[in-house]
Amino acid sequence: MKKHNFNAGPSILAREVIEKTAAAVLDINNSGLSILEISHRSKDFQAVMDETVALFKELLAIPEGYSVLFLGGGASMQFCMIPFNLFEKKAAFLNTGVWANKAMKESKGFGEVIEVASSKDLNYTYVPKDFVIPTDADYFHITTNNTIYGTEILKDIDSPVPLVADMSSDIFSRPIDISKYGLIYGGAQKNLAPAGLCFVIVKDELLGKVSRYIPTMLNYKTHIAEGSMFNTPPVLPIYSAMETLRWLKANGGLKEMEKKNIAKAELLYNTIDNSKMFVGTAVKEDRSRMNVCFVMKPEYAQLEGDFQKFAQAAGMEGIKGHRSVGGFRASIYNAMPIESVQALVDCMNAFEKQNA
Repeated sequence: MKKHNFNAGPSILAREVIEKTAAAVLDINNSGLSILEISHRSKDFQAVMDETVALFKELLAIPEGYSVLFLGGGASMQFCMIPFNLFEKKAAFLNTGVWANKAMKESKGFGEVIEVASSKDLNYTYVPKDFVIPTDADYFHITTNNTIYGTEILKDIDSPVPLVADMSSDIFSRPIDISKYGLIYGGAQKNLAPAGLCFVIVKDELLGKVSRYIPTMLNYKTHIAEGSMFNTPPVLPIYSAMETLRWLKANGGLKEMEKKNIAKAELLYNTIDNSKMFVGTAVKEDRSRMNVCFVMKPEYAQLEGDFQKFAQAAGMEGIKGHRSVGGFRASIYNAMPIESVQALVDCMNAFEKQNA
């Protein structure tokens, strides 16, 4: 039976990316050695690092004056690394869920933290609008895609202060205007690579301005100077990221990927909206293209467990909603083919026909 991988992360990778990464684990460049055992300072791995950085810059159209870094510690390490490097007196945050809250929490030891707006009042089912960003803040932090609650910021925000964005789960899903951001970061385990890698895109002119001491490993300038090789980088995820970016480029780049992501999301949301049994949880104008969250309507709530078993028996993996919200979540990242979304739609329709 074919499996359809809707896991939120670690999540689906393109099959050819998995196969090419697996081949490199056995032998990289016919060297007789595995990517797992060569020196990170070898010619073979330096070529991997150089190409991965180049593809980042090409696919995202990153302008001059920005550095691309590959670091350990995941996106969660950035919750403290960012304030170490950018926070002098005040930082502003848009609170759209769990990950925004975690970033805010870690920043509170560095100075004044301002929550400019929050969607907590309705369990983070929408993205706040019409907020005012304080012009005296050192930066304004947003989380562009909310994996747990299924909301997404799909337009680049105009900010009067440096804009910092956690794009862990929607990077490379659509074109973005990098020039509007001071720093973009994210864990790789959604749209890019296996877990264990964090990417950072930072505007160089923002660095070196805080008065505090920054621990060497937490200083972005340390890693820029060493080309992300101050210490041994996570070599396997970086190699896999390179293969993912090659795959993205070969499949038309970000404009083509956005078209495919819109089509997949529309297929699934239209099914939910026309269902007698299922209902979406996020407000329509803020729905995520990456993480589609839905629940049973109240009159069918007792069938939630039955549908979970029905879907799993049909090959749908990872559709159980986050433990904090329940229901269902279908993560349809870049590598998810529309055929798998159609399979989920067919499964939902079949269950509804039997039980509604």
